[in-house]
Order: sequence, then C-alpha cells, then structure tokens
Amino acid sequence: MAVPKQKRSRSRTHLKRAKTYKAITVSVSTCPNCGEPKQPHRVCLHCGHYGGRQILEIGE
Repeated sequence: MAVPKQKRSRSRTHLKRAKTYKAITVSVSTCPNCGEPKQPHRVCLHCGHYGGRQILEIGE
C-alpha cells in the first residue's frame, strides 16, 4: 500500500484545497435591446426581452 514518506506541509495542503473552493465566475453579456448587463441565454430582467421577443412584462 502506498504511504507518504513525509508529512504534507500546511501551505501545500491549503494550496491544493484552494483550487476546490475557488469562487465561481459568471459570464456577463449585454442585452441587445436595452444595453443592461445580463447572463447569456437568460431573459433580461431589466426589459424582459430574449431572442428579440418580449417574454416578460416588467412593471414600472
């Protein structure tokens, strides 16, 4: 059975675990109708448009 010869240092442990707990980045595009930032392939929450059509009625 494989057994480590040396104890893994705390800094190496934290460096390895940092990749697991890395913050998730979200891509952002602009709405072609109103120009507000939005996530791609989602309805714009500012104007309610998606794919050139009005999907949601946004109250003023």
